[in-house]
Amino acid sequence: MTTLFISDLHLDAERPAGITQFLDFMESEASQATALYILGDLFETWIGDDDTNPGHAPIVAALATLKLQSVPCFFMHGNRDFLIGRRFATATGCILLAEYEVLVIEGEKVLLTHGDLLCTDDKPYMALRAEVRDPRWQREFLAKPIQKRRAIADDLREKSQAATAAKTEEIMDVNQGAVEAAMRQHDVSILLHGHTHRPDVHRFSLDGAAATRIVLGAWHEQGSVVRWDENGFVLESLQR
Repeated sequence: MTTLFISDLHLDAERPAGITQFLDFMESEASQATALYILGDLFETWIGDDDTNPGHAPIVAALATLKLQSVPCFFMHGNRDFLIGRRFATATGCILLAEYEVLVIEGEKVLLTHGDLLCTDDKPYMALRAEVRDPRWQREFLAKPIQKRRAIADDLREKSQAATAAKTEEIMDVNQGAVEAAMRQHDVSILLHGHTHRPDVHRFSLDGAAATRIVLGAWHEQGSVVRWDENGFVLESLQR
């Protein structure tokens, strides 16, 4: 059986092709998998579990169906959907993960993370991340009316897009020192993440031993999946 890993789907009703691709993936590959891991940014935006956005309904239903098919689904928060909470988990059957999780796959210890915590050279983003991940900020945000939250989220997204356009590619990528520090801290030689939208397999030396960093791509650019079975892992693109 195969364990599947995906990230950065950025599902949005304004991009229906991405939702269709996700639903097809859930009905085909995911339904036959050992487990599915979603490493963040399943949605383009998530302003709270009480949002009744109709565009989310088929996605939630597909995840709930996966549970009925006895395929466990694990979800890790991304920078777009960090407000996903217990109500979403209950509705979908997803198991919420921490920012870093160590998983043993076919005898290999693998560190999972969304990836944004590794982008330490992007100081403005790291400062914003610290602000919006603060429990007090989140309580105050979630106490606002949904329309107000949606307006704030739209404004933040516009500012993020403008800021991203002004940054160099190097600043927005992971910092190798941060990568190595995280891998040492969790005693692993394999790291799997998304966020940077740069699908690739990087091999390097960590303290004299072989190490691997696997990066998932973004679905609005190309479908991306890691399939892991008894023969190891494969990073592939999905055809639309």
